[in-house]
Amino acid sequence: MTKLLVLDVVGLTPRLLAHMPRLRAIGERGFQAGLGTVLPAVTCSVQSTFLTGLPPSGHGIVGNGWYFRDLGEVFLWRQHNALVEGEKLWQAARRERPGYTVANVCWWYAMGADVDWTVTPRPIYYADGRKEPDCYTDPPELHDELTARLGTFPLFSYWGPGAGIASSRWIARATRHIMTAYDPDLTLAYLPHLDYDLQRYGPDDPRAAAAAAELDAELAPLLDVAGDRTVVALSEYGITGVGRPVHVNRMLRSEGLLRVHTQDGMEYLDPWTSRAFAVADHQIAHVYVRDPADVPAVAKLCAALPGVGTVLDEDGKAAHDLAHPRSGELVLLAEPDAWFTYYYWLDDARAPDFARLVEIHRKPGYDPAELFFDPAAPGAAKRRAGLALLRKKLGLRYLMSVVGLDAGARAVRGSHGLLPADPADAPVLLCSDPAQARERYAATEVKDLLLRLAR
Repeated sequence: MTKLLVLDVVGLTPRLLAHMPRLRAIGERGFQAGLGTVLPAVTCSVQSTFLTGLPPSGHGIVGNGWYFRDLGEVFLWRQHNALVEGEKLWQAARRERPGYTVANVCWWYAMGADVDWTVTPRPIYYADGRKEPDCYTDPPELHDELTARLGTFPLFSYWGPGAGIASSRWIARATRHIMTAYDPDLTLAYLPHLDYDLQRYGPDDPRAAAAAAELDAELAPLLDVAGDRTVVALSEYGITGVGRPVHVNRMLRSEGLLRVHTQDGMEYLDPWTSRAFAVADHQIAHVYVRDPADVPAVAKLCAALPGVGTVLDEDGKAAHDLAHPRSGELVLLAEPDAWFTYYYWLDDARAPDFARLVEIHRKPGYDPAELFFDPAAPGAAKRRAGLALLRKKLGLRYLMSVVGLDAGARAVRGSHGLLPADPADAPVLLCSDPAQARERYAATEVKDLLLRLAR
């Protein structure tokens, strides 16, 4: 069987490929195809489709997070592979070739997957509340092997105001080491760099082109050692320009549908008693409605909210392959230049302390404002960050309170989640083997394509 290297280059589009000659050469040697994504066009949903061949209605990953009804909690960015329903790519390959070996370097839902080598971001959560950068690996000894060669996984460049090329560089180098040291049959690598400046500044900003060129340079050494492997590079979504944050939870609260509880002067979303609330995820939002009798009224309210483009009911979810028990009773799609915040408080003085932190696991929705030092006072935010780092070095507890609220939301210039309107800003697939050339592939066809390439 042919060995494969599959690169998930987040945010890659035909427009950005113009600045990426090394990556573009894959398609010139083989072929380049348009890639039809799924709704929602977000990381966890699309990656799960690539690996199972199923839409979100089949694999159950209806977003980067959802309301876990059995727990009464909103969780984003879970890591256990058992959450993904359906047969995985490598399981299908092993039916034909028992012993087929797989390395997963930072694709999502990596933990607990039945692969041979796993690397995924995983901070150390100390008992005193400190959080330190690190990663999880399986086998366990791979952790020290990679850390000795590459240093500690650069978590603070993987997400947050400091997000940049260092994390993608580390992932590319870890992938190269695993390929050369262990020679897996299938190597999966996730490269997030294009996510950052495109969300910060928008896809038309010169910094987007610079980010593409920067990532291309980091990919060159990895592509150099690919050898006779078939290389596939693909993307989950393209990022489009936005300028309007939509506060759906604030509307639901104003209408008496969303409730909060208060501790130490801070307000927390109360999903147990709320009649309706939204889990915001870029340009989509799952709205969970406790009483089915309230659904028509909630749908009408949401449809009237400026920035909401479409409200999907049961029929709409089925038409878009989102009919799964994890989905909200309603799913909102933003207008093309808008995106959804998770904000539910009506007074910033009442916001929970985690709202001003990079805190992807406690916020009941996605928050791209975490990519910025508070735009309302960036100098003060950076000084607070410096003081927090000093406390960290002294072994003291610290809060990295640097994220802006409304000012941060207004600063966001790129988002995703909707199906793309312009092919130049849509996902793309590159393959070094011309034998499977087509003008277009659907995301649900990627699994079968990779199986054919491996034979």
